[in-house]
Amino acid sequence: MTKIRFYHLQKSPLERVLPQLLEKVLAKGDRAVVMAGSEERVEALNTLLWTYAQQSFLPHGSTRDGNAADQPIWLTTEDENPNGATVLVLTDGASSESLGAFDLCCELFDGNDPEVVSAARERWKGYTQTGHSVAYWQQDARGGWEKKG
Repeated sequence: MTKIRFYHLQKSPLERVLPQLLEKVLAKGDRAVVMAGSEERVEALNTLLWTYAQQSFLPHGSTRDGNAADQPIWLTTEDENPNGATVLVLTDGASSESLGAFDLCCELFDGNDPEVVSAARERWKGYTQTGHSVAYWQQDARGGWEKKG
């Protein structure tokens, strides 16, 4: 079964957390698919991953760039795995019917929005009911991560 990790963002926005997470994925030699809620978000993430730090970037692409199989990180709105990724990152409440194609799924959600938190709780229940191993990480007061469940 796919391992599921929920990341409850409270102190840092997705734009700060996602590059850090993807750096860890690539450092382990893994590939990732990042699923976003809209094409506009994909384009924003595409720009972000080139510019988030002055001295580094994360190699990635999207449909606009093509060559999916060559991209270590694939940005999409589709439920797909064209780059043979082992890690799926879900943002903006995106969901996948293909979790079994991945070893790990990371759900990043805005913990400051009650509706988003409620939707994340429902997804948590669904994952546990289908037998996935689920973990919950929440940001502490300083923006570090505490495992809560």
